[in-house]
Amino acid sequence: MKVISIGNFDGVHLGHRDLLGRARELAGRGRVLAVTFEPHPAAVLQPETAPPRLVSASRRRELLLEAGADDVRELTPTRDLLDLDAQAFISLLREDGPFEAIVEGPDFRFARGRSAGLDTLRTLGGRMGFEVEAVPVRTVTLEDRSEAPVSSSLIRWLLARGRVVDVARALGRPHRLDGTVVSGDQRGRGLGFPTANLDLGDRLLPADGVYAGLASLPEGRTAVAAVSVGTKPTFGAGGRLAEIHLIDHDGPLDDYGWTLEVELHRWIRGQARFDGVDQLVERMTLDCAEIRRTMEELVTP
Repeated sequence: MKVISIGNFDGVHLGHRDLLGRARELAGRGRVLAVTFEPHPAAVLQPETAPPRLVSASRRRELLLEAGADDVRELTPTRDLLDLDAQAFISLLREDGPFEAIVEGPDFRFARGRSAGLDTLRTLGGRMGFEVEAVPVRTVTLEDRSEAPVSSSLIRWLLARGRVVDVARALGRPHRLDGTVVSGDQRGRGLGFPTANLDLGDRLLPADGVYAGLASLPEGRTAVAAVSVGTKPTFGAGGRLAEIHLIDHDGPLDDYGWTLEVELHRWIRGQARFDGVDQLVERMTLDCAEIRRTMEELVTP
């Protein structure tokens, strides 16, 4: 039996994992296919409204496979594709072989202008020989004890406010920044806090501030990380970036072109402007001590 699920799957959060988990149950020893779009359809239809990404395409594929998919099909959202009506779109998906079921959330929309939903899908299923199953929306309890439906939009909203603990609750794992280490201004090294500057491409940065994190190094080791996001206000205005300082790490951080991954576990403080380098170094020293304590508490059974 072959079962598919269609969506953007940005972040591959708990709701997405529910879809793939149910598809896996239905498929049994059969195949589960995740159908997604690369890039987001809004990048073609209305580029100015396209949401910033939570994960790269390669990371999304990795997470979808971990969630239960046997394969991932990425559709290029050309205007011709996005202009297909519901039946034409489903027929396109069946060109690679029939499937026996589609698993989606209750608010699933597809086809031209997002005009079709589950009712249309069920009608097509009756004609074309597949079943449709709707999986209830997953909700999570946030730190403020409110209940919220999990969605990629919610996660972007939480990240924009630095609420990485709540983001982890919605994702089912800590949010991860991963990217290529690029050249920076090298001020950190001169201050005794060398940093790796990450190029995240079109992915969303969390709110400005300092975070406690855990970095995964290319050789397989991990290191407690102080993650600074912002514009370096002490040294004047600049573009927003993510700088990673590896606490108690004795390896070099001044080479470039390698990939660094860091999980965000706690928000420590907001970005601040200091009156001089001495105040900045003092604050950074305190930040690193707090981050070290925070991560020790998190990993201690």
